[in-house]
This record gives sequence, C-alpha cells and structure tokens, in this order.
Amino acid sequence: MEQDPNFYIIIGIFAVLIVSIVSALGLRGWRDWITLKRSELDTMRRGSDTPVPSATSRIEVADLKERVKRLEAIAAGIDI
Repeated sequence: MEQDPNFYIIIGIFAVLIVSIVSALGLRGWRDWITLKRSELDTMRRGSDTPVPSATSRIEVADLKERVKRLEAIAAGIDI
C-alpha cells in the first residue's frame, strides 16, 4: 500500500510543529526556573545584611530588664 507524498509532508510539518512547541515550552520553563532561583538568591543576599544578635547580647538585655524591674519595685516602695 503506497502512501500519498502529501501525507509524509503533512506528518513532517506536524512533527516539526510539535517539536517546536515542546521546545518553546521547555525554554520558557527553564527561563522561569532561572528567574525563580535568581530571586531566591537576591532574597538570601538581602536577608544576610542584618546581623543576627548574639546570645550574649540577648542575656545582657534580659539582665537589664530584670534590673529595671527591681529599680521600679524599689521606687514603688516594695521590698524585694
């Protein structure tokens, strides 16, 4: 059974069309993924600008708060 030559031309055109659509979608997905990773890196870089308080400074702040409470109690006339 011999096929018409136009059949092969049409099948070839559809194959090229499908391959180009899949390639375009893959390229768009790749670019979107790269954009996502760049934004994540930018967020990480901006987040690292603020220093993390050390445990020593947190203890000092808690100690100062306790001292302020004691001074307020003394000022109010409460015996500790």
